Amino acid sequence: MPKAKIGVIGGSGLYEIEGMRDIEEVKPDTPFGEPSDSIIVGSLEGATLAFLPRHGRGHRISPTELPSRANIYALKSLGVEWLISVSAVGSLNEGIHPLDLVIPDQLIDRTKGRVNSFFGEGLVAHVPFADPFCPTLSDILYQQAIDVGIRVRKGGIYLAMEGPLFSTRAESALYRSWGADVIGMTALPEA
Repeated sequence: MPKAKIGVIGGSGLYEIEGMRDIEEVKPDTPFGEPSDSIIVGSLEGATLAFLPRHGRGHRISPTELPSRANIYALKSLGVEWLISVSAVGSLNEGIHPLDLVIPDQLIDRTKGRVNSFFGEGLVAHVPFADPFCPTLSDILYQQAIDVGIRVRKGGIYLAMEGPLFSTRAESALYRSWGADVIGMTALPEA
């Protein structure tokens, strides 16, 4: 089975990474069922990476039905240590415009029907989650975005909603009052 230290989970609209070479498709077995789709392992500008389309090719899996534990377990089984999760979001902040890249540093969880941990069923742990995103990877992504001229914001609050319904106007106003910057459906339980 191929190995990769960098993993990318692609969100809505990101079903492949242009320029990948030496591609191999794999679908590792996991104790959590099948991942969303085959994982594409290949090289991109000298780095080996593993790419997984979160919703499956053809966008066939709803946010609430995503096999997040299987996805992350499968990527980890390929050696992934750095996981970049890309998702389309809505802005709750007038300073964040369409096509801006936001690298959040905090989350608010408004999901209801998802398993959000690898623990339970006899495996007990108390997991610190004060800082849900890796600051080192965030710094790297931020600097790379600046280097290639992308409008980027480092830091911010991602509000994860259940989906597939979007929020009502009243809910969006509430989330803004909480200080949330962007709203999406998949950062949890991936984080």
